[in-house]
Amino acid sequence: MKLNGTLLNSLDEMENTFTFTDEEIGDEHISTSVDTPLRPDAFDLSDEEKKARIEHHFRQIMETLGLDLSDDSLKGTPKRVAKMYVEEIFSGLNPANAPKIALFDNKYQYNGMLVEKNISFYSNCEHHFVPIMGKAHVAYISNGKVIGLSKLNRIVQFFAKRPQVQERLTMQIAKELRKVLGTDDVAVLIDAKHLCVSSRGIKDETSSTVTSWYGGQFLQDSVRNEFLKNIAL
Repeated sequence: MKLNGTLLNSLDEMENTFTFTDEEIGDEHISTSVDTPLRPDAFDLSDEEKKARIEHHFRQIMETLGLDLSDDSLKGTPKRVAKMYVEEIFSGLNPANAPKIALFDNKYQYNGMLVEKNISFYSNCEHHFVPIMGKAHVAYISNGKVIGLSKLNRIVQFFAKRPQVQERLTMQIAKELRKVLGTDDVAVLIDAKHLCVSSRGIKDETSSTVTSWYGGQFLQDSVRNEFLKNIAL
């Protein structure tokens, strides 16, 4: 086997070649930005080209694991996984898939908070590519404009459909709501279960992770407590 022009003669040599430091593996799990880390050429390939490449590489992964891809149950898996990655669970990486948002005048002059709670979502941990499953609760106080209720769900789903860490997901939803609504009076709380915790590693099946972001009036104890009371109902 050759790697970067070097001939590897044994499994021991291969293991030594693929030795990484903690920094390279990323065990610190530190994100550099609220934005998802993307290369400048992230969208140079078409979706069809991406699916073809993913299919090829996932086939190699399955074959490396020793699976027989001539079996009827397995032979279509690489293509299905490629389609799922690009069109479904990682579709939120592409800005072209962002939900189209329309705002409306707050004709009722409703000046209280609006809470959309228990928004179910599925995401994937960017450290192990296994699912994150949870519920998001979002709220805002109108500054004269309102948003269609389903758009709140769509914003959550868009940012969930990419490799994620929960802290970043929380902040991305809040940032987008502030931008589209034109107000800092926004709250986001996420309660999620991470399969990288429950299905591997520590294998804790009962714990969940809670993250939150509060802006504007939600930084006031009374307003924040009203939000928390509403999502607990």
